[in-house]
Amino acid sequence: MRLFVDTEFTDFIDCDLLSIGIVSEDGREFYAERSDVDLSRCSDFARAAVLPQLGRDPAIVGTEQDISAALQQWLVQFDQVEVCFDYPTDFEWFFYLVRDAETLELPRSIKWRNIRADLDAADIEHYWRENRRQAHHALHDAKANRFAFLNAKNVMMRYDLKKRDSTGT
Repeated sequence: MRLFVDTEFTDFIDCDLLSIGIVSEDGREFYAERSDVDLSRCSDFARAAVLPQLGRDPAIVGTEQDISAALQQWLVQFDQVEVCFDYPTDFEWFFYLVRDAETLELPRSIKWRNIRADLDAADIEHYWRENRRQAHHALHDAKANRFAFLNAKNVMMRYDLKKRDSTGT
């Protein structure tokens, strides 16, 4: 099962998690916001684009440890997952939250993939317009990436079928 993950964080240099959103390929969702982050560490960008969107959607609200425990519990429903992300920091935060506390390793049932090259910006913009959402909300960004990825996958499948039909194979 593919999981599309996105995070929002304080700053690119002094990076601390603000929120994490995940949507599975079949639509199951996880969304959490940190309650213990020092908001004074936020960049001007995070203050303008991210903070105003926090608290608007149902979320798990808790400490980093609370979110880690809730996410690990949520993941139990899946046998194997491929975590899809479009920015490395998204996966780094996911990894940090689900890693084994003793070995610091990712569970073997979790694979990962950077899908940035698979996403079409026009599909993401289409998602924003159709759903009346804006960027920089972790759950909605994850949903937009899922939409764009699945749309690209469907386009490729149609192309492959068309190509086979034209060659008779």
